[in-house]
Amino acid sequence: MIHTGQSLVIIAVMAVGTMVLRFLPFVLFSRNTPKWVLYLGKVLPYSIIAMLVVYCLKDIHPGKAYYGIPELIAVLFVVLLHKWKHNTLLSILGGTVCYMVLVQAVFV
Repeated sequence: MIHTGQSLVIIAVMAVGTMVLRFLPFVLFSRNTPKWVLYLGKVLPYSIIAMLVVYCLKDIHPGKAYYGIPELIAVLFVVLLHKWKHNTLLSILGGTVCYMVLVQAVFV
């Protein structure tokens, strides 16, 4: 059984490891940021969003009931909300709430 002291040491080691990994890029690239890092900073957010969309829509099958209608409505809601407010966090939260309401209350 782990005692309180051991738990605190484990938490401290994990916190320091996390902080080192988070701060290391800023220390390494404090003077000159390489062009490939700047390129990745511009390209990766869009590719990550594309992967998330594919992942969210991968379970739509023709044999299932409602054939992806809740997913389509939620995707359209996210797009419209993001075009209106230009807030990524609000778009993600709104889309999640919209989808959950649709699958829990509307398309039961």
